[in-house]
Amino acid sequence: MSRHRRENHRLKTLLAQECARIIAEEGIQDFRSAKRKAALRLAVADKTALPDNAEIEQALLDHQRLFHADRQALQLRSLRETALEAMRFLANFRPRLVGPALTGAVGLHADIRLHLFADTPLEILLFLTERRIPVEIAERRLRMSNGTEVHAPVFRFSAGDQPIELTVFPPLAEREAPCSPIDGRPMRRAHLAEVEALLTDGGS
Repeated sequence: MSRHRRENHRLKTLLAQECARIIAEEGIQDFRSAKRKAALRLAVADKTALPDNAEIEQALLDHQRLFHADRQALQLRSLRETALEAMRFLANFRPRLVGPALTGAVGLHADIRLHLFADTPLEILLFLTERRIPVEIAERRLRMSNGTEVHAPVFRFSAGDQPIELTVFPPLAEREAPCSPIDGRPMRRAHLAEVEALLTDGGS
């Protein structure tokens, strides 16, 4: 490996570690924002030195194991317990857990992200409003494995102090997960029984 490549690799590692610290300790969840903040702090202008999302996620997992193992384990269990309650509450919409609460790469203020399936988003909105749950409505752009982009409705609410984000898909999308923003592969999803198993055996 050339000296330039060695230095670039070392810089990328430092940036990934700083991104992980920012996410773990400062409450920033968006990887792009963490990269921008880390680059400013380390005075890095070369965009080719920026780590990719998979490198940041791995650095975050390493950071949690090294510095916050006990806290992270308790936080992750709490997130999954709340996720399980939400999934039981939303069972009619065949919920799937995705994101940090599933992968274990949780920061200080990680939210719970669920994929739901319904003929129309209105079904879920009515379900929530009839139960007097205040909802914030948004939209998320996702890339599917066939390369097409979709704009999926998103409903956000809180269970106590815990933010929960629901992304709504048509029923057929249950067979095809969107691409992960981390590594570009189909997003990992866990159904209710899988989340129950994670809590039972402490797995990841």
